Amino acid sequence: MAPEEMEQILRKEAQELVDSEPLSKLMLEEQVLNRKNFADMLCVTLACQLAGEVIDRVELEKIFSAMYEKYPNLLISATKDLRATVLRDPACTSYLEPLLLFKGYQGLQAFRVAHALWEENRHFPAKMLQNIISRKFGMDFHPAAKIGHGLLIDHATNIVIGETATVGNNVSFLHGVTLGGTGNEIGDRHPKVGNGVMLGAHAQLLGNIHIGDGAKIGAGAVVLHDVPAHTTYAGVPAVQVGHPHDDMPSFNMQQDFTRDI
Repeated sequence: MAPEEMEQILRKEAQELVDSEPLSKLMLEEQVLNRKNFADMLCVTLACQLAGEVIDRVELEKIFSAMYEKYPNLLISATKDLRATVLRDPACTSYLEPLLLFKGYQGLQAFRVAHALWEENRHFPAKMLQNIISRKFGMDFHPAAKIGHGLLIDHATNIVIGETATVGNNVSFLHGVTLGGTGNEIGDRHPKVGNGVMLGAHAQLLGNIHIGDGAKIGAGAVVLHDVPAHTTYAGVPAVQVGHPHDDMPSFNMQQDFTRDI
């Protein structure tokens, strides 16, 4: 789905909601209906959420707008993340909800802008955004981390992604996941997560380890070693307990790892 198609879907949903729910009118006109395109909708929504004592809304809108104009791929990723959230989160009933109300989706899009700033060697504003995202949304992604598209960040609270971590495409995160180091070592020290992986709530992945494509990590697992592709790991420390029934466990979000045994 292209950003232009997403814009039309959001406008249609917003107009229908305004007609049926008067309390939504001001918010939807300000953040969707009066905006010129999908990028503009994202700019004002993220700025509204993140503005405060550190930086005001006007300046944030300028930052987001400039980066979306400079890097159109940010909008393509935002579109794919939005579609992933609608398809995989059973609590999501529209495309409007993640855009306007889900901190996992909003925090991920703000992170993507912070990462683009980091890649430009603008490290201070990148870390400033990281700090604001962490305080506002309770999720802490280092702006140097490399993250693919089509992600579901479900609930988002207490998710931590370290500086040298990488995450593939179509990955699903539940709350409390950590992609962390094992101490105060420097250099390449964080996990590398493949495509289509599902990370259960409070899974702790520690060190420069590799999680293969289509793997499934059970809730509460502590993973200290590489995980082969298309296997299910659970426990403390985590061990292989089976195989997911699907090539992409991140899509069906079946979180009971005992069914894979």
